[in-house]
Amino acid sequence: MTPSELAARAAAARAAREARPRSIAVCTSAGCLATGATAARRALEDEVRAAGLDGAVEVHGTGCLGLCHAGPAVEVHGPGASGDGHRCRCLYERVDAPLARRIVREHLAADAPVAERALAPDDPLLVRQLRIATAGFGRVDPERIDTCLAEGGYGALARAVTERTPSEVIAELAASGLRGRGGAGYPTGLKWATVAKAPGGEKLVVCNADEGDPGAFMDRAILEGDPHRVLEGMAIAGYAVGARRGYVYVRGEYRLAIARLRAAIAEAEALGLLGARVLGTPFSFPVELRIGAGAYVCGEETALVASIEGGRGTPRPRPPYPAERGAFGLPTLVNNVETLANVPAIVSRGGAWFAGLGTARSKGTKVLALSGDVRRSGVVEVEMGTTLRTVIEELGGGVAPGRTVKAAQTGGPSGGCIPARHLDLPIDYESLQEVGSFMGSGGLVVMDDRSCMVDVARFFLEFCRDESCGKCVPCRAGTVQLHEILQRLCRGEGAPEDVARIEELGELLRATSLCGLGQGAPNPILSTLRHFREEVLAHAVERRCPAGACELAAAPRALAGSGT
Repeated sequence: MTPSELAARAAAARAAREARPRSIAVCTSAGCLATGATAARRALEDEVRAAGLDGAVEVHGTGCLGLCHAGPAVEVHGPGASGDGHRCRCLYERVDAPLARRIVREHLAADAPVAERALAPDDPLLVRQLRIATAGFGRVDPERIDTCLAEGGYGALARAVTERTPSEVIAELAASGLRGRGGAGYPTGLKWATVAKAPGGEKLVVCNADEGDPGAFMDRAILEGDPHRVLEGMAIAGYAVGARRGYVYVRGEYRLAIARLRAAIAEAEALGLLGARVLGTPFSFPVELRIGAGAYVCGEETALVASIEGGRGTPRPRPPYPAERGAFGLPTLVNNVETLANVPAIVSRGGAWFAGLGTARSKGTKVLALSGDVRRSGVVEVEMGTTLRTVIEELGGGVAPGRTVKAAQTGGPSGGCIPARHLDLPIDYESLQEVGSFMGSGGLVVMDDRSCMVDVARFFLEFCRDESCGKCVPCRAGTVQLHEILQRLCRGEGAPEDVARIEELGELLRATSLCGLGQGAPNPILSTLRHFREEVLAHAVERRCPAGACELAAAPRALAGSGT
């Protein structure tokens, strides 16, 4: 396929879509499939046929619609223009077969939306998001490439390989201010330039899809909902840095994402968008999948590289960095899913456009996985600088009636617990670090006033202890010792000196662990000491749990008087 043939096919796909004034998008991500999306879709299709609306209404699958707490979710698109220039939309939650039939009979046939399970047009979930990495959700069917082409898919790749030099593409990424969305926040343009300058005739691009943080499911949603956007970003990266091969390293637990990636790669290769001579140019870029076995540490790029090579997924000291010597000894660009999903839009709309979004040092948007004690959990994408309060209370609906927000945990098991008094903190790299947390990949776990912060820290320490690869002593032994201290505190067996032990051991792990897992493992308990010190002291000195949530709540008086 040549660029002109791509443009013609995309125009045909848009014309076919516009020939039907209305469409129904059914979320077919893992969460909605688990709650009955297949049955809801079948009921919608049957009712559309029965109503004789086949020629006017299309029913199709799509990515996450942000209602993971209330699936299956369905979005109805109709005539008119919404704020983003696309057709008006109405979002429904908990769509079962009876509601599916009503949507067709009342909303489509009689133009009367079913109010009781439809979100209001001004709902924050509809109006407060700014979608870039997730722009295809609701519009793209992940199992049909033509729906991607209709939305401009692979157009940025065509422009890059035919109209721009590799250095011009890298300059655009640098101008955008895009930073790695995997957690470290390293400037993407600088990383690409480093790989491009590395000596050697063969280079690689790796998409890090080994998402393993508890409470994180953003990358999974993107891969399940719009895999072509990520593949296009990888191909543009390959062209820019001089790579001729790509790998997607994805968690083995993500079966639906794996299946859709495989199908998307095959579709793209069949059209000449990946593989040999992309779009009829000299540039070739085949993409292969590598399936991880579920080791959290393989999210660290040197461990990921070792696993791709067929070895044990353990980190190694740096330098050399993968950008200099990575997989199979070749210079390797490692970017995560969300980072690559932003690339096509930046190439299409320009680095200056992207740099105009967000804050002074944190540009663009961030995809967040909102979960925990919020009333509405799901995947949302907001402009950098949006406050935690906006995400939790407006998009997430706040906590249950009668409860209050106690803390928000960002950054996964290596992140920190942020108290409610900092809810007006903007979501960006620097602001989160100032309060002892960090961005991480985008998990946002909300806790209400029933949560015991010592117990929460114990959970994350247990995760890090179990996921430690054991290669370095500080992480292998230190996570065990920290977890045992927290176990004692929660059982009412702690002592005042345990607080000092936690701080000393936590700083030791930060300073001496080999990789980010060990270095970040103490963060949840150290941030808890920083913001909830009185609660930790209550466990250690008074042997009571102020929240009444851990083992101490069962018999605090007996424990306090036992002398143990």
